Amino acid sequence: MSDNNEAKHEHQPPIPVVRCGIGGVLMGLANLVPGISGGTMLVACGIYTLFIDAVSDATRFRFNRRMLLTLGCVVLGAGIAIGGLASVIHYALVHHRWVMFSIFIGLTLGGVPIIWSMARPIKRDTWAGFIVGVVLMGGLVVLQEMGAGSGAGLDGPIGLTLGGAAAASAMILPGVSGAFLLLLLGQYEEIIGAIKDTVSALKDGDISAMMDQMGIVIPVGIGVLLGIAVVSNVLRWVLHHHERVTLGVLLGLIIAAPAGLYPFRVGVPPEIGDEIKGELVTAENLEEMRAPDNAKDWAQDAFTPSAVQVAGSLGLIVAGFGATMGIARLGKVEEEV
Repeated sequence: MSDNNEAKHEHQPPIPVVRCGIGGVLMGLANLVPGISGGTMLVACGIYTLFIDAVSDATRFRFNRRMLLTLGCVVLGAGIAIGGLASVIHYALVHHRWVMFSIFIGLTLGGVPIIWSMARPIKRDTWAGFIVGVVLMGGLVVLQEMGAGSGAGLDGPIGLTLGGAAAASAMILPGVSGAFLLLLLGQYEEIIGAIKDTVSALKDGDISAMMDQMGIVIPVGIGVLLGIAVVSNVLRWVLHHHERVTLGVLLGLIIAAPAGLYPFRVGVPPEIGDEIKGELVTAENLEEMRAPDNAKDWAQDAFTPSAVQVAGSLGLIVAGFGATMGIARLGKVEEEV
């Protein structure tokens, strides 16, 4: 059976290793930035279908060199980004937000020519998918602007399992932020708090404290596994059976994604009675909520940029666009070698 699987992959083009690694780095960076989707970065790099196929194979225990190499490169890149750049990205988001978001707008839009070429010849079903993608992304942006953190939350193991599945789905769905979905469900604070407490208990060797969190961690973990298995296989099916429509949806998602990444905003320190990440600001925790480490979670107000900032933002968008196109060209060179 394994020989058949290997033969099946012999005629397929080689894995663009460098592009997968860079895609993983960008995916990891995206997961550090609130509101940005890691899946969108994979689409922009032109490796989304390859990644979905690999994840789908892994969930069905169909192991082969192609799958292992793809996942290995993406996961390694993401791990390097998250482990090595988290503090840098956190600082840049707080102190240079417009710079970071301008770069991400460019990186995202750089995927448009890539997806456009994959979807050609463009037909009516592609345009129909494009409209669906734009509408979906527009709806997510509107919900985010309305303030998703006010959700009441889903209680109990079933609700936590659904939350885990939603977060996992967001890891591989373009245009969707995992933190945003958890905020929408009102579960962000509970789940993130449980994970932090579990890690802290492990470091301290406190088994009792760790077990106290299992009522949250286990249902969420089950949801994550189910979400990845179900969503990756559904996406694989639609990508292979309705490719033009699906590519149209992806095109709509990444073209509309910058609507939620307006760079010229500034964080507003919270006041008593405000809500941050599902937690109410009180007199007791006000000082903590206003700490610089939490500035990335503050509400954002738009400001009028200077001419220099506008010019700088446009330049960074062009640079990000060019970077994504360069990554795509690098991938083509790899495939020709």
